[in-house]
Amino acid sequence: MSVFKFLLLPFAMLYDLATGIRNSLYDRQLKPSAHFDFPVIGIGNLAVGGTGKTPMVEHLIGVLSPFAKIATLSRGYGRSTKGLRFAGADDSAETIGDEPMQLYTKHGSRIIVAVCEDRAYAIPHILQQHPECGVILLDDALQHRRVRPGFMILLTDYSRPFYRDHVLPYGRLREGREGALRADVIVVTKCPHEITEEEMMTMENAIHQVAHKPVYFSTIRYSDPVAVNRTAALSTRVVLVSGIANAAVLEDYVRKNFTLLHHFRFRDHHAYSISDIERIAHFVAKQNQPVSVITTEKDLVKLTAQKLKPFTEKVNLFYLPIEMEFIRNGKDFDTLVLDYLKRATPQ
Repeated sequence: MSVFKFLLLPFAMLYDLATGIRNSLYDRQLKPSAHFDFPVIGIGNLAVGGTGKTPMVEHLIGVLSPFAKIATLSRGYGRSTKGLRFAGADDSAETIGDEPMQLYTKHGSRIIVAVCEDRAYAIPHILQQHPECGVILLDDALQHRRVRPGFMILLTDYSRPFYRDHVLPYGRLREGREGALRADVIVVTKCPHEITEEEMMTMENAIHQVAHKPVYFSTIRYSDPVAVNRTAALSTRVVLVSGIANAAVLEDYVRKNFTLLHHFRFRDHHAYSISDIERIAHFVAKQNQPVSVITTEKDLVKLTAQKLKPFTEKVNLFYLPIEMEFIRNGKDFDTLVLDYLKRATPQ
């Protein structure tokens, strides 16, 4: 243990105490927590950083949409607006946040995309304005204790599972490991494709030492890059542009399938500027062979914003579709979700 990290321990203990007191107040109903007689599914994590919440939301949309009209509700991190807002044709990542905009761009009116800081306030208004709604997917819901979802999905990253982590700032947990007890099901995300049954069993046993909940394992699967300009040809030499919390899996995939010249790596939810795009375009222009630029679906909604289009159109831009795939027993997970929907739907 480094001296610097050792010095963080007292701060982690204070943070753990503060979050523990907060959770205790909610658990003892001394702070109000709304519960709705309506299907509300929460997706959350214990750690800061990306654990694959958006791919999970996408998976749930695929599972639930044949049976109910779906609304997604999130804070809309980084948006310039305030209050409850429903995504519409005039919106952008700036007005509703990058992940909600990604969902709206992909699904349009097939789902309802809403953002609001106060989700206890937002849910009744969603149901009032959209009576056709049959289920609400609540993003980043584990620490949002003002709403108690009827079904909570906890995601934990394979590379840093919550049972081996510590609270901030010593580790990356936003609250103690016992927060996993509020989950109905736990999904280990971003597993390597070659993970063995023995390793999954070991991880499942370790999770059960904290919370005896059903455990599933998933991995990330990328599809072939899609051209933003449909006439563009994909080069084997690429530049990667990302502004996501954990880009290690993405970069590893690109390195295995292309010649990666450079990774322009920005912080999560980065708001791209003209100077950012000019720097990328300048790097591409200096190459003496054709180069393609690959980005994520989440970053694409910002890179193709109206003010940046004159600059992004200068490069051969592609995005990389992503989906979450269960390694085993995925049908069982889907059945759990659909059984909850059936039980919770008002008769």
